[in-house]
Amino acid sequence: MNIVQQQDIEAFVRSFELKDELRDSRFLITGATGLIGSSLVYCLLALDRNIHIVAPVRNKDKAEQLFQDHLGQLELIECSLTSYNEEEIGQVDYIVHCAAPTSSRFFVEKPVETFEFIWNGSQALLDYARRNPVRSFVYLSSLEVYGEILDDTQIVSEKVQGYLDPMSVRSSYPMAKRAVENLCCLYAAEYGVPAKVARLTQTTGAGIAKDDNRVIAQFARLAAQGQDIVLHTTGESARPYCYLTDSVSAILFILLKGKAGESYNVANEETYISAREMAEYLKQHFNPAIQIRVELNDSMGYAPATKQRLSSRKLRELGWKPEYPLHRIFERLIAYLKS
Repeated sequence: MNIVQQQDIEAFVRSFELKDELRDSRFLITGATGLIGSSLVYCLLALDRNIHIVAPVRNKDKAEQLFQDHLGQLELIECSLTSYNEEEIGQVDYIVHCAAPTSSRFFVEKPVETFEFIWNGSQALLDYARRNPVRSFVYLSSLEVYGEILDDTQIVSEKVQGYLDPMSVRSSYPMAKRAVENLCCLYAAEYGVPAKVARLTQTTGAGIAKDDNRVIAQFARLAAQGQDIVLHTTGESARPYCYLTDSVSAILFILLKGKAGESYNVANEETYISAREMAEYLKQHFNPAIQIRVELNDSMGYAPATKQRLSSRKLRELGWKPEYPLHRIFERLIAYLKS
């Protein structure tokens, strides 16, 4: 594991105050080889509270390589992630459903597969939780469910909804996420499944893939390498961000203290910034030698321009607080990319 990742996990262990509530528990975590899923696995095991993790994966060899130092505490099950062998999984205390496609280009090129994977995989897990009662279930959703919001002064609470075009191919991802959020609510109401929704803003941190093309990762990489930042949009879209271990902490707060059938925004409100402002911030504070260029390209599959000033008040009322402001996020991210 990279030294910056290790330092982040050690900091998480020191600051996470609910660690004893997880002692002697058994987790089912999907998407465990992804950015958030793998960080969740590492952080849970680092708590040293006799936590056992069952991780359904599509490629067991890849997962074994990723978690080679932790295989004694992990049970890796190779499967499709849209159906599960309940006998093989056994009884678990907690489910965190992280598995989902994340590439904007994939949403456009494979919209049917995007929707089917999100819906089918989520319903399979909710059915498992209905037949095999668990203490808590968290579904990882996205700020994209809010759709187009153009008012920069509007505080976006969990009750706000912007416009989503159901006839847009790019809507395959946010429409599927919205649908599964509703499904979580329905399973909670009808079957008593303790399903909760974590609506994550864009999450980043040490551990991102070297080819991660999300805006904050892409811009930080370019600044770290001394390359010009190229904007393929006008850069007006704005949102808050969240550091990886802050998101892990938030997911666990929702898991342990959230209310079934409810959604919670996961974001550090103080990091709110537009793509254009982010490029300028990196130039000013991290690499003044780079230039910022605009080369518009409509074929990249980006979401429509939005200004989503998310409120994390509901999550903070559970006791959660973020540890990483914007400048610190970039410091850690660039340190990781350079290491």
